[in-house]
Amino acid sequence: MSWPYKNFKPEEFACTHCGAIGIDERVVAKLQQLRDAYGKPIVVTSGYRCPEHPVEKHKSEPGTHALGLAADISCSRGDAYQLLKLALELNFTGIGVQQKGAGRFLHLDVAEDGFTRPTVWSY
Repeated sequence: MSWPYKNFKPEEFACTHCGAIGIDERVVAKLQQLRDAYGKPIVVTSGYRCPEHPVEKHKSEPGTHALGLAADISCSRGDAYQLLKLALELNFTGIGVQQKGAGRFLHLDVAEDGFTRPTVWSY
């Protein structure tokens, strides 16, 4: 995959279990659009997850991270609200919201086939 994304590096999307970079370029392209619209840095906390990743290993079917179709970004409060609005405008197909306790984030994906989309959920 060529890497034309000025605000992200491939390593940011690597599996934290094995280091593989299996992210789909459509996710990164949308995140770059989000970053451009937001005007501030975005921190990716989870990108691709290999099938042996502890989170994926317990699932009956691969999730969007295991398919390379999702990323989680760190954000909270007003920034989360602003990023959520922008993500909806940019047509991310799956948006998960975790805004309580520590580790607040938004899950953003571009999944379509095999998933009920578009959808928004909370953790």
